[in-house]
Amino acid sequence: MTEARRPLIAGNWKMNGLVADGLALAGDLAGRMGGDVAFDMVLCPPFTLISKVVGMVAASGIAVGGQDCHGAEKGAHTGDTSAWMLKDLGCSHVIVGHSERRTDHGETDETVRAKAEAAHQAGLTAIVCIGETLAERKAGRTLEITKTQLLDSLPATATVANTVIAYEPVWAIGTGVVATPDQAQEVHAALRAELAAARGLATAGAMRILYGGSMNPKNARELLALADIDGGLIGGASLEADVFWAVAESCH
Repeated sequence: MTEARRPLIAGNWKMNGLVADGLALAGDLAGRMGGDVAFDMVLCPPFTLISKVVGMVAASGIAVGGQDCHGAEKGAHTGDTSAWMLKDLGCSHVIVGHSERRTDHGETDETVRAKAEAAHQAGLTAIVCIGETLAERKAGRTLEITKTQLLDSLPATATVANTVIAYEPVWAIGTGVVATPDQAQEVHAALRAELAAARGLATAGAMRILYGGSMNPKNARELLALADIDGGLIGGASLEADVFWAVAESCH
């Protein structure tokens, strides 16, 4: 990361947490925030906890995001949540295109692009996720896959102010396996170069690109010190305040 891009540490709680759990975790983290922190933080709890977490972290400087949104503003979409609903609850961010959505729900780059555009229209920052599978990496297609996902998942409305990219190698999510610093930096640098070609040097130089994939207190400092890694999208390690905070403090 560079001084020009303030690190972002995002916690994706996934389908974890009842009200008591969410309030305790959010309250603990809110109590640790102060004016001298070297990072931005966003918590993405399950939908059932969003309003509770928003209230708990109010005035702490911690932002709250959704884990997904629909591409439409409203309508006959049973079980879905729109970006406007998230905004109405107090969210400022939303994750779109997480590999678990792409895999479990068959989401395509086109689907992700529509969701990101909806997020922008609702006034949310979209955290757009991309990443290759183990088979694709073994086939030597990592850069091809991630570049294609990047270009096809970003809507024309994407700007530095409303979009964050998250590179999450699928083979490293929840597995305990993490990309080596060289592997992570190679992909992040290639994505930034692709952004420069598609959106211009100014956008590429200022847009934050996070790493997601088993980042933890043991490897965070080394990863976050890399030139093109601007924070982390943290899954399992975001469910324990001490662990998540240790990752965040690795930005110092």
